[in-house]
Amino acid sequence: MNKPSPNPQGPPRWADRLLSWLTPTELLEELQGDLQEQFAQRLDQVGPRRARWWYGLEALKVIRPYYLRRRLARLAHWQRGFFPKRPATTRPLITPEYSSSPLINPDMIRNYFKIAWRNLWKNKGYSSITILGLAAGMAVAMLISLWIWDELTYDHYHKNHDRLAQVMTTLVRNGGELTTNRFVASPLGNELRANYGSDFENVSMASMIQSRELAAGDKKITAKGMWVEANFPSMLTLNMLKGNINGLEDPSSILLSASVATSLFGDADPLNKVLRIDNQANYTVAGVYEDLPHNTTLNEAKLFIPWGKYVSMVDWVKESMKHWDNKSFQCYVQLNDHVDITKETAKIKLTSMAHLNAASDGQEELVLQPMNNWRLYSEFKNGKVAGGRIQFVNLFAIIGIFVLLLACINFMNLSTARSEKRSKEVGVRKAVGSLKNQLVSQFLSEAMLIAGIAFLFALLFAQLVLPLFNTLSDKQMTLPLGHVFFWIVCVGFTIGTGLLAGSYPAFYLSRFDPLTVLKGTYRVGRFASLPRKVLVVVQFSVSITLVIGTIIVYKQIQFAKNRPVGYNRESLLAVYMTTPDLFGHYDAMRSDLLATNVVENMAESSSPVTSVWSSQIGYSWEGKDPATQPSFGTVSVTQDYGKTIHWQLKEGRDFSKDFNDSNSIILNEAAVKLTGLKNIVGKTIRKDDKNLIVVGVVNDMVMESPYAPVTPTIFLVNPGWVNVIYVSMKAGIPLPDALGKLAKVFEKYNPAAPFDYTFIDEEYAQKFSDEQRIGNLAAFFAALAVFIACLGLLGLASFVAEQRKKEIGLRKVLGASVFSVWNLLSKEFMFLVVFSFLFSVPLSYYFMNNWLQNYEYRTTLSWWVFAGAGIGALMITLATVSFQSIKAAIANPVKSLRTE
Repeated sequence: MNKPSPNPQGPPRWADRLLSWLTPTELLEELQGDLQEQFAQRLDQVGPRRARWWYGLEALKVIRPYYLRRRLARLAHWQRGFFPKRPATTRPLITPEYSSSPLINPDMIRNYFKIAWRNLWKNKGYSSITILGLAAGMAVAMLISLWIWDELTYDHYHKNHDRLAQVMTTLVRNGGELTTNRFVASPLGNELRANYGSDFENVSMASMIQSRELAAGDKKITAKGMWVEANFPSMLTLNMLKGNINGLEDPSSILLSASVATSLFGDADPLNKVLRIDNQANYTVAGVYEDLPHNTTLNEAKLFIPWGKYVSMVDWVKESMKHWDNKSFQCYVQLNDHVDITKETAKIKLTSMAHLNAASDGQEELVLQPMNNWRLYSEFKNGKVAGGRIQFVNLFAIIGIFVLLLACINFMNLSTARSEKRSKEVGVRKAVGSLKNQLVSQFLSEAMLIAGIAFLFALLFAQLVLPLFNTLSDKQMTLPLGHVFFWIVCVGFTIGTGLLAGSYPAFYLSRFDPLTVLKGTYRVGRFASLPRKVLVVVQFSVSITLVIGTIIVYKQIQFAKNRPVGYNRESLLAVYMTTPDLFGHYDAMRSDLLATNVVENMAESSSPVTSVWSSQIGYSWEGKDPATQPSFGTVSVTQDYGKTIHWQLKEGRDFSKDFNDSNSIILNEAAVKLTGLKNIVGKTIRKDDKNLIVVGVVNDMVMESPYAPVTPTIFLVNPGWVNVIYVSMKAGIPLPDALGKLAKVFEKYNPAAPFDYTFIDEEYAQKFSDEQRIGNLAAFFAALAVFIACLGLLGLASFVAEQRKKEIGLRKVLGASVFSVWNLLSKEFMFLVVFSFLFSVPLSYYFMNNWLQNYEYRTTLSWWVFAGAGIGALMITLATVSFQSIKAAIANPVKSLRTE
């Protein structure tokens, strides 16, 4: 028998077949009739093809998921005879005629959110506390995530960041201790190119980033820059706005950043314009590049100057090209694609030792530090990477997680505390057929709604606070609102927060027994409040730990600030000798400065008193182990150096014009300890072919990190090798008057450059900037954590007061005082905070003691820090809880008892 062919003018058979399968029998005739009637009308209007498409689409629209579920249930009922009978106690998964609506039913989801919104609006006070706390926690997490992302992507602006590295030097110090620094000998660049050229795509020597005096016509500015080899700019990612990135191949050219070019030339085209640097040589602008982003290590470099010019103009640099013992330069390399940086480090590590003719290998080694580690893993200990800012990244990641957790705990506590008020709702829903997973979905939907609202407030809060946060963290971050990835992360973050905050309340509320609830016999169990108490303890333990940590960070900073530095920072200023006009006039300039009657003394040195720019090996003395090559910081000074900075002489004498000090040296205590010599004054230390006589010993001076051991340093008189002028001013003279007189003297000797100076106390204070910023951020987050915890406590105290309203009214009628009612409501919370304090003390002691081990010079963990944090937490709790307790205690008992 042949099948009838489909009617091209009729509805599609597959749509009718689908309707007959997936719609209830009692509705099929009505639905199908309506669709066929409309089909007939459309057939005349749009033709059979489009009418058939419309019919199929409308047939799919009228099908509902629960129709399919009912059909499957009937099929299962029909097949029951083929399978073993289910136990009578087993609940059927699907009820044929009265199955519950599925979780994905749109109508049900709309109902969930409608109920959630009504609950929020009905309980405005609790909802406000929950949303405000959650918004604060989410905003903190958002800000910390921005900060962490900025740190993790530091230097990633450069496309070759994974193949760029800096050559570091590891030296042997006292007792076999290894120290690592970024300074190398100047011949290293040519040596690496000659012997390892196949491993490196580029090798470039460079100077430190230093301030330079720039002049173009009448315009004079000061900007920081580097002397680099011609290939260095191509190693970086420079967005050239004008000119050529290879412009430094001409030794008389220069590359400027856009900001410097604008400062010098305004809106005029800077290309091929001539400028003068340090009143020493003229340069032609060969290119202008966009300023490097704030989160790059070399962003301070606003100009690049050819290395060849540096070598030809500066005598000591030219001389250092022949020697391997003067480590005052930096070396950057770009590895080829196939080269592994660890293996390459092993290949080149003894390059310097081969030229120093040391008696033993391993006294000086070269290390390649990849650009990706410059920021996060910048600290070395005994020649190995010992951390860096990655410790702060991990710390703030933990803080962000815990602060968000505190906000979620607020939601959990308030939701479970108010469980009695929603028990009847749960009972009714269960009685009419709601399953547990549907109730869980309802409460999770409420949590999602609250999280969504909180996220909007968090986004607004983060945007408003971001300028302050940037100031505290010294960054230039913005919310990437225009990036799709940001919004995808935000949606995931909001959903995750909603699930985290709502999971416990959802499962807690959905487990109520409907029979007990509807009979009115449901009572909160004896230990029902235990989870809430545990969560409160967690909240305040985290908050107190953050407060203790913040106090210890500030205590460590203050401890290092109060460390004896070995010289007088007050009224001492430094002028960096960036132009040749400042050289060769020491005696005349000193006489003119003293004649102003505002200057106490003046001296010059090769390194600033807050840093050691040069370290040298090759020193020997009687009894020295020939198998060691210890490194000494080496500072050349004029004879008035000690009197100008007021260093503290411990043994022997100071440098003086009354003696011939050309072969005299003064050591600090650390250098004496390194030599191991007793009664060292008058003894000889040999450097190359020169005998140096120790004439004095000074107390250790903090010239580098205030947290680290003092660098063993040798001071020698060498007026021909100086870079910094020091001026100590007389006390009691108004600063503007004194600086005005100084400026006139410096303009006399250095007319081509402005009078640019820095105060030593301000320069020294910069050494604490990182820890100070971390302390400020920690204080900011600790304050928010305490605020969030107090919000939760306020909500719980308000709930307890409301729950015990009739009891309080009855007590007051029977004569209870305000104090007794306050004590009744407050003592439980006070106990929880005391318990939190006891829990947080060992926790914070462990973490902060480990953190302090990173510093050689560190404070102690005083008992008063922990006691102060605990008392502070107790006082804040007292103030928070008392607000609700006193409010409840002074309320009129008639209002609470009039319904009884």
